[in-house]
Amino acid sequence: MNNDGFKIWPALVAIGLALIIWFVIPVPEGVKPAAWHLLALFVGTIAAIIGKVMPIGALAMIAIALVALLGVTSDKPATAIADALSGFSNSLIWLIGISIMISRGLIKTGLGARIGYWFIALFGRKTIGIGYALSLSELVLAPVTPSNTARCGGIMHPIMKSIAISFDSTPEQKTEGRIGRYLALVNYHSNPITSAMFITATAPNPLVVKLVAEATGAQIQLSWGTWALAMLLPGLVAILLMPLVLAKLYPPEITDTHAAHDFAQGKLAELGPIKKSEKILLGVFGWLLLLWAGVPEFALGKTFAVDPTAAAVSGLALLLVTGVLSWDEVLAEKGAWDTIVWFAALVMMATFLNKLGIVAWLSTSLEVGIKGLGLSWIWASLLLLLAYLYAHYLFASTTAHITAMFGAFYAAGIALGAPPMVFALIMAAASSIMMTLTHYATGTSPIIFNSGYTTLGQWWMAGLIMSLVNLAVWLLVGGLWWSFLGYW
Repeated sequence: MNNDGFKIWPALVAIGLALIIWFVIPVPEGVKPAAWHLLALFVGTIAAIIGKVMPIGALAMIAIALVALLGVTSDKPATAIADALSGFSNSLIWLIGISIMISRGLIKTGLGARIGYWFIALFGRKTIGIGYALSLSELVLAPVTPSNTARCGGIMHPIMKSIAISFDSTPEQKTEGRIGRYLALVNYHSNPITSAMFITATAPNPLVVKLVAEATGAQIQLSWGTWALAMLLPGLVAILLMPLVLAKLYPPEITDTHAAHDFAQGKLAELGPIKKSEKILLGVFGWLLLLWAGVPEFALGKTFAVDPTAAAVSGLALLLVTGVLSWDEVLAEKGAWDTIVWFAALVMMATFLNKLGIVAWLSTSLEVGIKGLGLSWIWASLLLLLAYLYAHYLFASTTAHITAMFGAFYAAGIALGAPPMVFALIMAAASSIMMTLTHYATGTSPIIFNSGYTTLGQWWMAGLIMSLVNLAVWLLVGGLWWSFLGYW
Protein backbone atom coordinates (compact mmCIF):
# COMPACT_ATOMS: atom_id res chain seq x y z
CA MET A 1 0.00 0.00 0.00
CA ASN A 2 1.25 3.47 -0.87
CA ASN A 3 0.01 6.60 0.91
CA ASP A 4 1.27 9.91 -0.55
CA GLY A 5 4.65 8.40 -1.34
CA PHE A 6 4.92 6.60 2.02
CA LYS A 7 5.33 2.84 1.57
CA ILE A 8 3.79 1.06 4.54
CA TRP A 9 5.23 -2.45 4.23
CA PRO A 10 8.87 -1.47 3.64
CA ALA A 11 8.45 0.99 6.55
CA LEU A 12 7.25 -1.78 8.84
CA VAL A 13 10.22 -3.95 7.84
CA ALA A 14 12.66 -1.10 8.55
CA ILE A 15 11.05 -0.30 11.91
CA GLY A 16 10.94 -4.00 12.79
CA LEU A 17 14.67 -4.43 12.09
CA ALA A 18 15.51 -1.41 14.23
CA LEU A 19 13.34 -2.64 17.12
CA ILE A 20 14.78 -6.16 16.97
CA ILE A 21 18.35 -4.87 17.18
CA TRP A 22 17.44 -2.35 19.92
CA PHE A 23 15.30 -4.59 22.18
CA VAL A 24 15.73 -8.25 21.19
CA ILE A 25 19.36 -8.91 20.20
CA PRO A 26 21.62 -8.75 23.28
CA VAL A 27 24.25 -6.03 23.25
CA PRO A 28 27.54 -7.79 22.41
CA GLU A 29 30.32 -7.84 24.94
CA GLY A 30 32.53 -4.77 24.65
CA VAL A 31 29.85 -2.68 22.90
CA LYS A 32 28.16 0.18 24.75
CA PRO A 33 24.32 0.13 24.78
CA ALA A 34 24.19 3.62 23.25
CA ALA A 35 26.39 2.46 20.37
CA TRP A 36 24.16 -0.57 19.82
CA HIS A 37 21.07 1.63 19.79
CA LEU A 38 22.66 3.91 17.21
CA LEU A 39 23.37 0.81 15.10
CA ALA A 40 19.67 -0.08 15.37
CA LEU A 41 18.70 3.36 14.06
CA PHE A 42 21.30 3.10 11.32
CA VAL A 43 20.15 -0.33 10.12
CA GLY A 44 16.54 0.87 10.16
CA THR A 45 17.48 3.94 8.12
CA ILE A 46 19.42 1.91 5.54
CA ALA A 47 16.55 -0.59 5.27
CA ALA A 48 14.13 2.30 4.72
CA ILE A 49 16.38 3.71 1.98
CA ILE A 50 16.63 0.31 0.28
CA GLY A 51 12.86 -0.13 0.53
CA LYS A 52 12.29 3.43 -0.75
CA VAL A 53 9.87 4.10 2.12
CA MET A 54 10.09 7.84 1.45
CA PRO A 55 12.40 10.14 -0.49
CA ILE A 56 15.90 9.79 0.92
CA GLY A 57 15.98 13.42 2.08
CA ALA A 58 12.83 12.90 4.15
CA LEU A 59 14.31 9.73 5.67
CA ALA A 60 17.46 11.68 6.49
CA MET A 61 15.46 14.28 8.43
CA ILE A 62 13.72 11.50 10.38
CA ALA A 63 17.10 9.94 11.20
CA ILE A 64 18.46 13.31 12.40
CA ALA A 65 15.39 13.81 14.58
CA LEU A 66 15.65 10.32 16.12
CA VAL A 67 19.36 10.70 16.89
CA ALA A 68 18.65 14.00 18.63
CA LEU A 69 15.55 12.85 20.52
CA LEU A 70 16.74 9.41 21.63
CA GLY A 71 20.13 10.63 22.83
CA VAL A 72 22.12 7.76 21.34
CA THR A 73 25.23 9.93 21.03
CA SER A 74 24.82 11.88 24.28
CA ASP A 75 22.40 12.05 27.21
CA LYS A 76 22.60 15.87 27.15
CA PRO A 77 19.89 17.30 24.84
CA ALA A 78 22.01 20.23 23.63
CA THR A 79 24.91 17.92 22.77
CA ALA A 80 22.58 15.37 21.14
CA ILE A 81 21.10 17.91 18.71
CA ALA A 82 24.57 19.30 17.98
CA ASP A 83 25.72 15.76 17.20
CA ALA A 84 22.66 15.10 15.01
CA LEU A 85 23.34 18.23 12.95
CA SER A 86 27.12 17.82 12.87
CA GLY A 87 27.08 16.36 9.35
CA PHE A 88 26.19 19.77 7.93
CA SER A 89 29.58 21.08 9.08
CA ASN A 90 31.42 18.52 6.96
CA SER A 91 33.14 20.39 4.12
CA LEU A 92 33.13 17.39 1.79
CA ILE A 93 29.33 17.38 1.82
CA TRP A 94 29.27 21.00 0.69
CA LEU A 95 31.91 20.23 -1.95
CA ILE A 96 29.52 17.81 -3.62
CA GLY A 97 26.42 19.97 -3.16
CA ILE A 98 28.08 23.09 -4.57
CA SER A 99 29.66 21.13 -7.42
CA ILE A 100 26.22 19.87 -8.42
CA MET A 101 25.02 23.49 -8.49
CA ILE A 102 27.98 24.42 -10.70
CA SER A 103 27.39 21.51 -13.07
CA ARG A 104 23.90 22.86 -13.70
CA GLY A 105 25.65 25.27 -16.05
CA LEU A 106 26.49 22.40 -18.40
CA ILE A 107 22.82 21.93 -19.19
CA LYS A 108 21.81 25.59 -19.10
CA THR A 109 24.52 26.82 -21.46
CA GLY A 110 24.42 23.76 -23.74
CA LEU A 111 28.14 23.13 -23.17
CA GLY A 112 27.53 19.52 -22.12
CA ALA A 113 25.63 18.72 -25.33
CA ARG A 114 28.24 20.58 -27.40
CA ILE A 115 31.03 18.42 -25.96
CA GLY A 116 29.06 15.24 -26.66
CA TYR A 117 28.23 16.13 -30.25
CA TRP A 118 31.78 17.34 -30.87
CA PHE A 119 33.18 13.92 -29.90
CA ILE A 120 30.59 12.15 -32.06
CA ALA A 121 31.45 14.36 -35.02
CA LEU A 122 35.10 13.47 -34.45
CA PHE A 123 34.76 9.69 -33.95
CA GLY A 124 31.28 8.88 -35.25
CA ARG A 125 31.97 7.29 -38.63
CA LYS A 126 31.82 3.80 -37.09
CA THR A 127 29.50 2.47 -34.39
CA ILE A 128 32.46 1.64 -32.17
CA GLY A 129 33.61 5.23 -32.69
CA ILE A 130 30.27 6.54 -31.39
CA GLY A 131 30.79 4.30 -28.37
CA TYR A 132 34.17 5.90 -27.71
CA ALA A 133 32.70 9.36 -28.31
CA LEU A 134 30.06 8.76 -25.61
CA SER A 135 32.72 7.41 -23.23
CA LEU A 136 35.17 10.26 -23.81
CA SER A 137 32.40 12.82 -23.36
CA GLU A 138 31.59 11.21 -20.00
CA LEU A 139 35.27 11.36 -19.08
CA VAL A 140 35.58 15.06 -19.91
CA LEU A 141 32.46 15.93 -17.94
CA ALA A 142 33.15 13.67 -14.94
CA PRO A 143 35.57 15.84 -12.90
CA VAL A 144 33.05 18.67 -12.65
CA THR A 145 29.79 16.68 -12.53
CA PRO A 146 29.36 15.02 -9.11
CA SER A 147 25.86 13.89 -10.02
CA ASN A 148 26.61 10.80 -12.08
CA THR A 149 22.87 10.61 -12.79
CA ALA A 150 22.80 14.13 -14.27
CA ARG A 151 25.95 13.44 -16.31
CA CYS A 152 24.91 10.11 -17.77
CA GLY A 153 21.13 10.32 -17.69
CA GLY A 154 20.59 14.04 -18.11
CA ILE A 155 23.33 15.04 -20.57
CA MET A 156 24.61 11.97 -22.42
CA HIS A 157 21.47 9.83 -22.63
CA PRO A 158 19.44 12.29 -24.75
CA ILE A 159 22.41 12.52 -27.13
CA MET A 160 22.66 8.73 -27.31
CA LYS A 161 18.92 8.39 -27.96
CA SER A 162 18.97 11.02 -30.70
CA ILE A 163 21.74 9.13 -32.48
CA ALA A 164 19.89 5.80 -32.18
CA ILE A 165 16.64 7.34 -33.44
CA SER A 166 18.46 8.84 -36.42
CA PHE A 167 19.24 5.24 -37.45
CA ASP A 168 15.62 4.14 -36.90
CA SER A 169 16.70 2.06 -33.91
CA THR A 170 13.93 2.24 -31.29
CA PRO A 171 12.19 -0.21 -28.95
CA GLU A 172 8.85 0.81 -30.43
CA GLN A 173 9.93 -0.39 -33.88
CA LYS A 174 11.57 -3.52 -32.39
CA THR A 175 14.82 -2.36 -33.99
CA GLU A 176 16.83 -1.79 -30.81
CA GLY A 177 19.43 -4.30 -32.02
CA ARG A 178 20.43 -2.12 -34.99
CA ILE A 179 22.51 0.26 -32.89
CA GLY A 180 20.42 1.45 -29.92
CA ARG A 181 21.07 -1.47 -27.57
CA TYR A 182 24.82 -1.20 -27.98
CA LEU A 183 24.85 2.58 -27.55
CA ALA A 184 22.56 2.42 -24.49
CA LEU A 185 24.88 -0.07 -22.80
CA VAL A 186 27.99 1.97 -23.65
CA ASN A 187 26.17 5.10 -22.48
CA TYR A 188 25.55 3.41 -19.13
CA HIS A 189 28.77 1.50 -18.56
CA SER A 190 30.97 4.51 -19.14
CA ASN A 191 29.33 6.01 -16.05
CA PRO A 192 30.70 3.66 -13.34
CA ILE A 193 34.20 3.90 -14.85
CA THR A 194 34.30 7.69 -14.93
CA SER A 195 32.68 7.80 -11.47
CA ALA A 196 35.65 5.87 -10.11
CA MET A 197 38.22 8.24 -11.62
CA PHE A 198 37.61 11.48 -9.67
CA ILE A 199 36.49 12.36 -6.16
CA THR A 200 34.08 14.86 -7.70
CA ALA A 201 32.64 12.42 -10.28
CA THR A 202 29.94 10.97 -8.02
CA ALA A 203 28.45 12.08 -4.72
CA PRO A 204 29.52 9.13 -2.49
CA ASN A 205 33.26 9.42 -3.27
CA PRO A 206 33.95 12.02 -0.55
CA LEU A 207 32.32 9.61 1.91
CA VAL A 208 34.92 7.03 0.91
CA VAL A 209 37.64 9.63 1.56
CA LYS A 210 36.23 10.29 5.04
CA LEU A 211 35.86 6.60 5.93
CA VAL A 212 39.43 5.84 4.81
CA ALA A 213 40.78 8.70 6.91
CA GLU A 214 38.81 7.54 9.95
CA ALA A 215 39.91 3.92 9.59
CA THR A 216 43.60 4.87 9.34
CA GLY A 217 43.63 7.59 11.98
CA ALA A 218 44.05 10.22 9.23
CA GLN A 219 47.29 8.58 8.07
CA ILE A 220 45.73 8.19 4.62
CA GLN A 221 43.87 11.24 3.36
CA LEU A 222 43.05 10.95 -0.32
CA SER A 223 43.30 14.35 -1.98
CA TRP A 224 41.61 15.16 -5.29
CA GLY A 225 44.94 14.97 -7.10
CA THR A 226 46.05 11.73 -5.43
CA TRP A 227 42.76 10.03 -6.29
CA ALA A 228 42.80 11.28 -9.91
CA LEU A 229 46.39 10.18 -10.50
CA ALA A 230 45.86 6.76 -8.91
CA MET A 231 42.73 6.07 -10.95
CA LEU A 232 44.02 7.56 -14.22
CA LEU A 233 45.68 4.55 -15.86
CA PRO A 234 43.20 1.81 -14.82
CA GLY A 235 40.34 4.16 -15.69
CA LEU A 236 41.69 4.86 -19.18
CA VAL A 237 42.29 1.15 -19.81
CA ALA A 238 38.74 0.36 -18.67
CA ILE A 239 37.37 3.11 -20.97
CA LEU A 240 39.37 1.60 -23.84
CA LEU A 241 38.11 -1.95 -23.23
CA MET A 242 34.47 -1.36 -22.37
CA PRO A 243 33.09 -0.47 -25.86
CA LEU A 244 34.99 -3.45 -27.33
CA VAL A 245 33.66 -5.90 -24.72
CA LEU A 246 30.08 -4.74 -25.20
CA ALA A 247 30.47 -4.93 -29.00
CA LYS A 248 31.43 -8.60 -28.63
CA LEU A 249 28.64 -9.28 -26.15
CA TYR A 250 25.82 -7.51 -28.04
CA PRO A 251 27.17 -6.65 -31.51
CA PRO A 252 25.25 -3.87 -33.26
CA GLU A 253 23.73 -4.69 -36.63
CA ILE A 254 24.95 -1.37 -38.07
CA THR A 255 28.69 -0.76 -38.03
CA ASP A 256 29.12 2.01 -40.62
CA THR A 257 27.74 5.24 -39.19
CA HIS A 258 28.91 8.09 -41.39
CA ALA A 259 25.39 9.49 -40.98
CA ALA A 260 26.05 9.95 -37.26
CA HIS A 261 29.00 12.19 -38.07
CA ASP A 262 26.77 14.31 -40.29
CA PHE A 263 23.99 14.28 -37.67
CA ALA A 264 26.36 15.53 -34.98
CA GLN A 265 27.68 18.22 -37.31
CA GLY A 266 24.12 19.35 -37.85
CA LYS A 267 23.47 19.51 -34.12
CA LEU A 268 26.64 21.55 -33.62
CA ALA A 269 25.46 23.91 -36.35
CA GLU A 270 22.14 24.29 -34.50
CA LEU A 271 24.02 25.17 -31.32
CA GLY A 272 25.90 27.85 -33.25
CA PRO A 273 29.23 29.42 -32.28
CA ILE A 274 30.35 28.85 -28.73
CA LYS A 275 28.57 31.39 -26.52
CA LYS A 276 30.10 33.76 -23.98
CA SER A 277 28.45 31.83 -21.15
CA GLU A 278 30.06 28.59 -22.37
CA LYS A 279 33.48 30.24 -22.51
CA ILE A 280 33.06 31.50 -18.96
CA LEU A 281 31.96 28.05 -17.82
CA LEU A 282 35.00 26.46 -19.47
CA GLY A 283 37.21 29.01 -17.73
CA VAL A 284 35.62 28.27 -14.35
CA PHE A 285 36.03 24.53 -14.88
CA GLY A 286 39.70 25.06 -15.73
CA TRP A 287 40.09 27.16 -12.56
CA LEU A 288 38.46 24.44 -10.45
CA LEU A 289 40.58 21.66 -11.90
CA LEU A 290 43.78 23.63 -11.23
CA LEU A 291 42.78 24.21 -7.61
CA TRP A 292 41.47 20.68 -7.02
CA ALA A 293 44.65 19.19 -8.49
CA GLY A 294 46.72 21.30 -6.06
CA VAL A 295 48.64 23.16 -8.79
CA PRO A 296 49.08 26.43 -6.79
CA GLU A 297 50.44 24.54 -3.79
CA PHE A 298 52.74 22.46 -5.97
CA ALA A 299 54.06 25.46 -7.88
CA LEU A 300 54.17 28.14 -5.16
CA GLY A 301 54.27 26.31 -1.83
CA LYS A 302 51.92 25.41 1.01
CA THR A 303 51.01 29.06 1.61
CA PHE A 304 48.97 28.94 -1.60
CA ALA A 305 47.14 25.68 -0.83
CA VAL A 306 43.36 25.89 -1.37
CA ASP A 307 40.79 23.65 0.28
CA PRO A 308 38.73 21.76 -2.35
CA THR A 309 35.43 23.02 -0.94
CA ALA A 310 36.73 26.60 -0.88
CA ALA A 311 37.66 26.15 -4.54
CA ALA A 312 34.12 24.96 -5.33
CA VAL A 313 32.62 27.95 -3.51
CA SER A 314 34.85 30.29 -5.53
CA GLY A 315 33.71 28.61 -8.75
CA LEU A 316 30.04 29.04 -7.87
CA ALA A 317 30.70 32.67 -6.91
CA LEU A 318 32.32 33.32 -10.30
CA LEU A 319 29.32 31.86 -12.13
CA LEU A 320 26.97 34.03 -10.07
CA VAL A 321 29.02 37.21 -10.59
CA THR A 322 29.23 36.64 -14.35
CA GLY A 323 25.53 35.78 -14.63
CA VAL A 324 26.08 32.28 -16.02
CA LEU A 325 23.92 31.10 -13.11
CA SER A 326 21.42 33.14 -11.11
CA TRP A 327 20.76 32.71 -7.40
CA ASP A 328 17.21 31.59 -8.19
CA GLU A 329 18.66 28.80 -10.34
CA VAL A 330 20.96 27.79 -7.50
CA LEU A 331 18.00 27.71 -5.09
CA ALA A 332 16.00 25.69 -7.62
CA GLU A 333 18.73 23.02 -7.90
CA LYS A 334 16.80 20.58 -5.73
CA GLY A 335 19.20 17.70 -6.33
CA ALA A 336 22.07 19.62 -4.74
CA TRP A 337 20.15 20.64 -1.61
CA ASP A 338 18.65 17.16 -1.32
CA THR A 339 22.13 15.63 -1.54
CA ILE A 340 23.43 17.94 1.20
CA VAL A 341 20.59 16.89 3.54
CA TRP A 342 20.74 13.12 3.11
CA PHE A 343 24.51 13.07 2.86
CA ALA A 344 24.78 15.01 6.15
CA ALA A 345 22.55 12.51 7.95
CA LEU A 346 24.37 9.43 6.68
CA VAL A 347 27.82 10.90 7.31
CA MET A 348 26.76 11.89 10.82
CA MET A 349 25.56 8.36 11.63
CA ALA A 350 28.65 6.75 10.08
CA THR A 351 30.90 9.11 12.05
CA PHE A 352 29.32 8.29 15.39
CA LEU A 353 29.21 4.57 14.65
CA ASN A 354 32.97 4.87 14.30
CA LYS A 355 33.41 7.09 17.37
CA LEU A 356 31.31 4.79 19.55
CA GLY A 357 33.24 1.70 18.46
CA ILE A 358 30.66 -0.13 16.33
CA VAL A 359 32.81 -0.05 13.17
CA ALA A 360 35.78 -1.43 15.12
CA TRP A 361 33.59 -4.19 16.56
CA LEU A 362 32.22 -5.12 13.12
CA SER A 363 35.66 -5.10 11.50
CA THR A 364 37.09 -7.23 14.30
CA SER A 365 34.23 -9.72 13.85
CA LEU A 366 34.97 -9.91 10.12
CA GLU A 367 38.70 -10.24 10.79
CA VAL A 368 38.22 -13.10 13.26
CA GLY A 369 35.83 -14.92 10.91
CA ILE A 370 38.17 -14.69 7.91
CA LYS A 371 41.26 -15.57 9.95
CA GLY A 372 39.52 -18.82 10.82
CA LEU A 373 39.66 -19.73 7.12
CA GLY A 374 43.47 -19.66 7.22
CA LEU A 375 43.79 -17.39 4.16
CA SER A 376 46.77 -15.17 3.33
CA TRP A 377 46.13 -11.41 3.34
CA ILE A 378 45.86 -11.40 -0.46
CA TRP A 379 43.04 -13.94 -0.59
CA ALA A 380 41.44 -12.59 2.58
CA SER A 381 41.30 -9.03 1.21
CA LEU A 382 40.08 -10.31 -2.17
CA LEU A 383 37.26 -12.16 -0.38
CA LEU A 384 36.32 -8.96 1.44
CA LEU A 385 36.46 -7.00 -1.83
CA LEU A 386 34.21 -9.44 -3.70
CA ALA A 387 31.72 -9.66 -0.84
CA TYR A 388 31.59 -5.87 -0.65
CA LEU A 389 31.17 -5.37 -4.41
CA TYR A 390 28.56 -8.06 -5.10
CA ALA A 391 26.53 -7.20 -2.01
CA HIS A 392 25.31 -4.35 -4.21
CA TYR A 393 22.75 -6.72 -5.70
CA LEU A 394 20.92 -6.01 -2.41
CA PHE A 395 21.21 -2.21 -2.62
CA ALA A 396 19.49 0.47 -4.69
CA SER A 397 21.79 3.22 -3.43
CA THR A 398 25.56 3.37 -3.67
CA THR A 399 25.67 5.84 -0.78
CA ALA A 400 23.66 3.54 1.47
CA HIS A 401 25.89 0.60 0.52
CA ILE A 402 29.11 2.53 1.18
CA THR A 403 27.80 3.92 4.46
CA ALA A 404 26.69 0.49 5.65
CA MET A 405 29.70 -1.61 4.66
CA PHE A 406 32.80 0.29 3.55
CA GLY A 407 34.23 1.26 6.94
CA ALA A 408 34.03 -2.19 8.51
CA PHE A 409 35.24 -4.06 5.42
CA TYR A 410 38.14 -1.67 4.84
CA ALA A 411 39.25 -1.82 8.49
CA ALA A 412 39.04 -5.62 8.43
CA GLY A 413 41.21 -5.77 5.30
CA ILE A 414 43.89 -3.61 6.91
CA ALA A 415 43.81 -5.75 10.06
CA LEU A 416 44.31 -8.85 7.90
CA GLY A 417 47.47 -7.35 6.38
CA ALA A 418 46.31 -5.56 3.21
CA PRO A 419 48.44 -2.49 2.32
CA PRO A 420 46.24 0.42 3.55
CA MET A 421 46.71 2.71 0.55
CA VAL A 422 46.25 0.04 -2.10
CA PHE A 423 43.25 -1.50 -0.36
CA ALA A 424 41.71 1.97 -0.01
CA LEU A 425 42.07 2.56 -3.75
CA ILE A 426 40.67 -0.80 -4.86
CA MET A 427 37.76 -0.50 -2.42
CA ALA A 428 37.14 3.04 -3.70
CA ALA A 429 37.09 1.74 -7.28
CA ALA A 430 34.74 -1.09 -6.30
CA SER A 431 32.38 1.50 -4.82
CA SER A 432 31.76 2.72 -8.39
CA ILE A 433 32.26 -0.57 -10.26
CA MET A 434 29.30 -2.00 -8.34
CA MET A 435 27.04 0.42 -10.25
CA THR A 436 27.37 -1.86 -13.29
CA LEU A 437 25.39 -4.72 -11.80
CA THR A 438 21.65 -4.07 -11.88
CA HIS A 439 18.93 -1.87 -13.33
CA TYR A 440 18.47 -0.29 -9.89
CA ALA A 441 22.15 0.02 -8.90
CA THR A 442 22.26 3.83 -8.99
CA GLY A 443 20.07 6.72 -10.09
CA THR A 444 21.29 6.50 -13.68
CA SER A 445 20.41 2.85 -14.28
CA PRO A 446 16.58 3.06 -14.27
CA ILE A 447 16.73 6.08 -16.62
CA ILE A 448 18.63 4.17 -19.30
CA PHE A 449 17.06 0.76 -18.65
CA ASN A 450 13.54 2.23 -18.86
CA SER A 451 14.32 3.62 -22.31
CA GLY A 452 13.66 0.03 -23.42
CA TYR A 453 16.76 -0.78 -25.46
CA THR A 454 17.67 -3.88 -23.44
CA THR A 455 15.85 -6.71 -21.75
CA LEU A 456 16.37 -7.33 -18.04
CA GLY A 457 18.48 -10.41 -18.79
CA GLN A 458 20.69 -8.51 -21.24
CA TRP A 459 21.21 -5.70 -18.72
CA TRP A 460 22.17 -8.04 -15.87
CA MET A 461 24.48 -10.13 -18.08
CA ALA A 462 26.27 -7.01 -19.34
CA GLY A 463 26.50 -5.77 -15.75
CA LEU A 464 28.06 -8.96 -14.44
CA ILE A 465 30.59 -9.21 -17.27
CA MET A 466 31.57 -5.55 -17.06
CA SER A 467 31.98 -5.78 -13.28
CA LEU A 468 34.44 -8.65 -13.78
CA VAL A 469 36.31 -6.82 -16.57
CA ASN A 470 36.54 -3.58 -14.59
CA LEU A 471 37.59 -5.37 -11.42
CA ALA A 472 40.32 -7.24 -13.32
CA VAL A 473 41.57 -3.97 -14.83
CA TRP A 474 41.77 -2.24 -11.48
CA LEU A 475 43.41 -5.22 -9.78
CA LEU A 476 46.01 -5.86 -12.51
CA VAL A 477 46.62 -2.51 -14.21
CA GLY A 478 45.83 -0.58 -11.05
CA GLY A 479 48.05 -2.81 -8.94
CA LEU A 480 51.04 -2.30 -11.27
CA TRP A 481 50.36 1.44 -11.56
CA TRP A 482 50.13 1.87 -7.79
CA SER A 483 53.36 -0.07 -7.37
CA PHE A 484 55.01 2.32 -9.83
CA LEU A 485 53.63 5.26 -7.83
CA GLY A 486 55.16 3.77 -4.67
CA TYR A 487 51.91 2.97 -2.85
CA TRP A 488 53.11 -0.57 -2.05
